[in-house]
Amino acid sequence: MTEYMRRDRRWHPPGYAPGYKSTILRSPRRALLSLEQSVGETSGPVFGHSTITDSDRDLIANYSTGGEAIGERIIVHGQVLDENARPVPNALLEIWQANAGGRYRHVKDGYVAALDPNFGGCGRCMTDENGYYSFRTIKPGPYPWRNDGSDWRPAHIHLSIFGAAFTQRLITQFYFEGDPLIPLCPIVNTIADPAAIDMLVARLDMGNTVPFDCLTWRWDIVLRGRRSTFFENRPEGN
Repeated sequence: MTEYMRRDRRWHPPGYAPGYKSTILRSPRRALLSLEQSVGETSGPVFGHSTITDSDRDLIANYSTGGEAIGERIIVHGQVLDENARPVPNALLEIWQANAGGRYRHVKDGYVAALDPNFGGCGRCMTDENGYYSFRTIKPGPYPWRNDGSDWRPAHIHLSIFGAAFTQRLITQFYFEGDPLIPLCPIVNTIADPAAIDMLVARLDMGNTVPFDCLTWRWDIVLRGRRSTFFENRPEGN
């Protein structure tokens, strides 16, 4: 018998949060509908380990044009868990982020920070049989955005986590412990519960650093339940 985990709607931010300006236009105006998935959606297309290589999870080198990316070298690792703290194996994680200067490799990113020719800012990895994942990258820089004149986003890394099929995708982002911009961010401040914000913050993990190479940060991901990690495309709950 499977235990039912009731969702706590207060755990997630509201769709309409005027302090985060884009929600004024993007928030739903009508009640949300729950659509059941069909067999076709849950059975394919699928992916396998053969499509993921070690270079996919090394953002320092996977876009190299002859050198390595510039910036603070870090390793991020953690465990993907379900609502009962059981590991989720074979989950595909996609990663994207700004470079050390706070700029994305995107045609519409007009921030004045320089692009790094050896940093693409994207990668992917899969969880192992115990739900663990890890990737190597450059710690991203903060950047300004036109939310209320010129607000600043804390350093953060985006992740999407796929389930058994590509239609089962959850999107989120995490921040870094000790960043003074976290409490000033309008997006972060749409989350009312400080405990929920705390679950979006990676912790410095000195016990797993690589001497004279990389600092390490740990961030665990909870997919469902009352203490699930907030996902920006599922504000109603996972």
